Parts: sequence; C-alpha cells; structure tokens
Amino acid sequence: MRATTLHGPQDIRLSEVPDPTIEADTDAIVKVVAGCICGSDLWPYRGLNDIVPGNTIGHECVGVVEEVGSAVSSFRPGDFVVVPFDHCDNTCVHCAAGMQAACTHLGFTTSGQAEFARVSQAEGSLVKTDGMPDAALIPSLLALTDVMATGWHAAISAGVGPGSTAVVVGDGAVGLCGVLAAKQLGAERIIAMSRHEPRQAVARRFGATDVVAERDKEGVARIMELTGGVGADSVLECVGTGDSMKTAFKIARPGSTVGFVGVPHDVVLPVQAMFGRNIGLAGGMAPVRKYLPELLELVTTGAIDPGLVFDSTLPLDQVADGYAAMDERRAIKVLLQP
Repeated sequence: MRATTLHGPQDIRLSEVPDPTIEADTDAIVKVVAGCICGSDLWPYRGLNDIVPGNTIGHECVGVVEEVGSAVSSFRPGDFVVVPFDHCDNTCVHCAAGMQAACTHLGFTTSGQAEFARVSQAEGSLVKTDGMPDAALIPSLLALTDVMATGWHAAISAGVGPGSTAVVVGDGAVGLCGVLAAKQLGAERIIAMSRHEPRQAVARRFGATDVVAERDKEGVARIMELTGGVGADSVLECVGTGDSMKTAFKIARPGSTVGFVGVPHDVVLPVQAMFGRNIGLAGGMAPVRKYLPELLELVTTGAIDPGLVFDSTLPLDQVADGYAAMDERRAIKVLLQP
C-alpha cells in the first residue's frame, strides 16, 4: 500500500510498504477514507523526537472495515468506523475507571496517513456510524479520532463548567477544539490566545468571546486585565512547551486547575507556585474511546462542527506539502484523501 513515511527532519515521503495484516484475533484492518496530519506529528518532523527512519506515520483516520479477527464480533467488513488514535479493549480495570488511554492492552494507529490501518483492539476501540456518512460529515468525524476528543479532555480535566471563565492556550486544532468543548460545557467567557487571524476566526466561530494575541508577560497581563485581576477558572494548555505551561499557571486563579493535553517538551512545573496558590494540574493523553459516543452524537445532530479545523485538503501523494504547510503555519490542519 501507499503510506506516509518519515526518514529524517523535513523528510516526508509517500512510500510503498506492506499492507497491514491481522496479527491477533482482536485486530481489524480499516481501509482509510480520510486521514490527516496532527500537530504532534510536527515534533518528529522537525527532528525533536527520535524516529526510526522509514517508519510509517499518522495516527488519525476514519474508514471502512476491510477485515476483522476472530474475536471481533461487533464489526464486519463494510462498516464505516471512527478509529481512536489510542486503541483499548474498553474492559480492563483502567478502561472501567474511564482511563482508556492507559488500557492494559493499549495500542496506537501507526499508518493513518496511508491506504490501510490496523486497529489492535477493534472490539473495544472502534465506533461505527449509522451507515455510510455523507461526505460533508467526514471532516468532523475525522476530528473525533484525536483533536476534538483531546480538546474535550483538556476542558474536562480543567473543570470547565457553566458560567465559568476558561482560557485556551494554543491555537492549533486541539486548542480550537478546546474552545468548542468549553462552549459546549457551558463556559460563559472563553478567551482564546492566538496570534493568527484565520485561527482567531475559527476560535470565535467555536465560541470564543475574547481573543488575546499577546504572548508571555504581555499575554499574561492582558488575561489578568480581562479577568479583573482574578485569573481564569479553568486553563486549557494545548501546546506542550515550557513557555505555554508557564503562561497557563500564571493566568490560573487560585484554586483552579490547568488541563494539559499538549505533548510535553522541556516542561518544568512551577511546583512552589502550584502549592502556594492551590493550582492543580490534570490531563494527559486523551482517553478518546471514553468520549466518542457523546461526541459522535453531538456531531451527527449538528450540535458541533469540529471539522472546521481542516482548512486544507490534499491527496495523499501531496502529503509532504501538507507537512510543510502546517510546519510553516500556513494551514491549521490538513486532511488527506488516499
């Protein structure tokens, strides 16, 4: 099959690799209808994560079941499915506690930017739609495989609730979905930190009441001004850098929680400030399967449209252009069509 492979910094290629096969009776093979590039894919693309040159890349996809293992009973070839990026059996002790991201049989999609993908815990992971969805719905369904669920996890972890003030640090697809999640959870004031006008426009469409373009000290000062010197009831940290985490804690009001979902890189927690101001930290890798039923209902009823984060659609053979566009911030998120 054709699949996206990473060979070194900025070296993305579309390569011929072996088709995935059923390796265990819990597996399924999904023919990819749509995949996409994630902001977290840019870390190895930029040379900031270790890689195995030539390995496939891509963890977000939706598609049609091609084949299932003998232990998979709820899905059959022809079913259209949403594939959580983190696979789970949905029955282990951690899954039962709502932490499917720590499943004892945890697996990951590794060829979402390809023609086929293997799902290692299909019975517990996959969620199927009611028949083949309309093409217009595909982007929003694709967003559920990671970024919408991750933004939702940030909002839930930060304790966003009715009438509250939430600040979202980060204007990538996850941050924008965090704005959408905060709106759905009833936040009265949602402040998006963004310097880019196209992203600001999506943030406002998703429910942001204010946009702060400043960063660092100036950004903190602006947030404090907007909140009357109090700070935010909830902060969604959707970047993962040391600077973004510092900002998150500086704008959080005493007794609040920072919900973090940005993959951490060079982050040092301000433990003394956390202790003195009673600011909590919660979050991490999103348990996508936990949230999928509710989010799927919101998408199919038209209550939310997270697919708006896709501002570029490319054929799979132009995947290298998609990476360049996201790396250079010319695109928020790129959808790929095999």
